Amino acid sequence: MCGLIGIVGHHSVVQDLHEGLNVLQHRGQDAAGLTTYDRQGRLHQQRGNGLVRDVFHGKKLARLRGEAGIGHLRYPTAGTEKSEEAQPLYVNSPYGIALGHNGNLVNTNALRQELFREDRRHINTESDSEILLNVLAHELLAQPESGTRDPRELFQAVRGVNRRCIGAYAAVSLIADWGVLAFRDPYGIRPLVYGTRDTDDGPEHIVASESVALDMLGFTLVRDLAPGEALFIALDGTVHSEICGSREVFAPCIFEYVYFARPDSVMNGVSVQRSRMRMGKLLANKILREWPDHDIDVVIPIPDTSRTAALEMAYRLNRPYREGFIKNRYIGRTFIMPEAQVRRQSVRRKLNPIRNEYEGTNVLLVDDSIVRGTTSREIVQMARDAGANKVYFSSASPPIRFPNVYGIDMPSAEELIAHGRDISEVCDAIGADRMVYQDLPDLIAAVREGNPELQHFDCSVFTGDYVTGVPDGYLNELALRRRSGADPHSHSPQNQAA
Repeated sequence: MCGLIGIVGHHSVVQDLHEGLNVLQHRGQDAAGLTTYDRQGRLHQQRGNGLVRDVFHGKKLARLRGEAGIGHLRYPTAGTEKSEEAQPLYVNSPYGIALGHNGNLVNTNALRQELFREDRRHINTESDSEILLNVLAHELLAQPESGTRDPRELFQAVRGVNRRCIGAYAAVSLIADWGVLAFRDPYGIRPLVYGTRDTDDGPEHIVASESVALDMLGFTLVRDLAPGEALFIALDGTVHSEICGSREVFAPCIFEYVYFARPDSVMNGVSVQRSRMRMGKLLANKILREWPDHDIDVVIPIPDTSRTAALEMAYRLNRPYREGFIKNRYIGRTFIMPEAQVRRQSVRRKLNPIRNEYEGTNVLLVDDSIVRGTTSREIVQMARDAGANKVYFSSASPPIRFPNVYGIDMPSAEELIAHGRDISEVCDAIGADRMVYQDLPDLIAAVREGNPELQHFDCSVFTGDYVTGVPDGYLNELALRRRSGADPHSHSPQNQAA
């Protein structure tokens, strides 16, 4: 998972880009980068490992001159820490193109061979984002030269990208002497929104992964990019768009609503906050339906993402809501850490229980999801150590039984606690007294209620049904690379950068 932003304005855009990346920091903490373009025809770039605050300083920002630019945040993974894989990535032909990518291609092996043998392009990193960039560059180079900056050339190039690339991709690119080109895969798996801001010099334009970046910068959300759509913002501020990929089905990633997106964002017309409220309500309804004589004394969320659902559950169950954990916000997400012992230690460093909320109570813990189960097991034990009488555990999402192949660095199937286990076995594995999972139809209903036009979602981590399909042997190769200790996100089958 990564964060994207692109702006075309009338004055320097670097400060807005920088602030936008800060707001989107939850989408990637491993690396950050910015690329800008000035009126003298120069591209300026700064990128590196770390948080936004680590990568950019006053003098570095001052060098990023220009009225157009893009930014990228890379999600932390168990893979390499190569700074050269920080984005935006760049190729100098044609024109000079910088690109940031959120998502994951699943046909990287075939594309790498095509680029080398047929397109005569060399891929120098393990990142599939570099592959995506070179496919775009090759397709643009293949367009007949019109002698003008005709957006139809860009849209035809994106059609070539959609024809060749399989997987999830939302991308923003900065093309020298042209402007900012943004596009979304034909299934719309990863989010991308467009907005405008009125100024004394005329309108300015933005694209970003989430609407929260627009809110903070004073832009008005116009709409989400449609599946398969390319949107081009020229340097003079004119905007062009076209659907460049056939839409077999619109299937945004439902896990964005469960976990990744900020609650104050609106994605695909759905308020993330309201969708999580409905998740809590429906999960509480399940408890009342299947366990009407429950003896829950208190509802406690596992911070931060599950708070919204937990509040609704407490209200519906008519039980008090309490904050039972204090979170150290400087510890990274634990489910992407490579070793079990490291994850266990990180849970203890990340969360500390408030003993008064547990002593002598039957507590219902609420989390957004359960991945490996290591974190859940430690949290259940922490609640017991703090004096809880009984510890019940609930998940606002269904059991995660399959790996994600669209840009979320989840483990291979054999590392997922729910893979091959029923709910009672998961309950025993995490040491809880009772386990309650959200039903998939209820999760879908919780999101769809915000936008009834959404008929399908990518729910592959729950069902194993990958909307784009995956090449033969892809998932087995992913599992083998993890078992061998190799970086599962390098080269193939998955990427490290996105």
